[in-house]
Amino acid sequence: MRHKLDGLDWKILDVLQQDGAASAADVGDKVGLSQSPCWRRIQRLEETGLIRQRVALLDRRELGLNFLVFAHVKLEAHAGDSLDAFRRAIADIPEVLECFVLMGQVDFLLRIVAKDVEAYEALFFKKLSQLPGVREINSMMAVSTVKETTALPLGQLRADLG
Repeated sequence: MRHKLDGLDWKILDVLQQDGAASAADVGDKVGLSQSPCWRRIQRLEETGLIRQRVALLDRRELGLNFLVFAHVKLEAHAGDSLDAFRRAIADIPEVLECFVLMGQVDFLLRIVAKDVEAYEALFFKKLSQLPGVREINSMMAVSTVKETTALPLGQLRADLG
């Protein structure tokens, strides 16, 4: 780990993972600090990049995005500009929530949302299959969610670091 954190930093990170909109005063109350020192610590955590961004997590289903797809993508070639061209193109597709480079049988793993199967089919044929260098896309629909979180395991990480 690149950053030295003390016990209060860990507590602040944990509180903000649960409620990114919490004020410095609210966070301070929960971790045992007054508002000003808590605000300074939060600022430092943001400046060092430990806190990348604070956002509102929206419920995709409530917004009508009921179709969740995981897609494995294989490219034709890995030489030259093909990987970069794919990366640039995938960044412009808002339905693609996450894109990971993989090692092994496939090159990329995408997490995609759509309104329904018809919307995904249109996305697949009009955009995904037209991406530069794509040889094969294997799509898998999620039928239910067992666990979904954005919270990192800070307690375990802190314990591992001693």
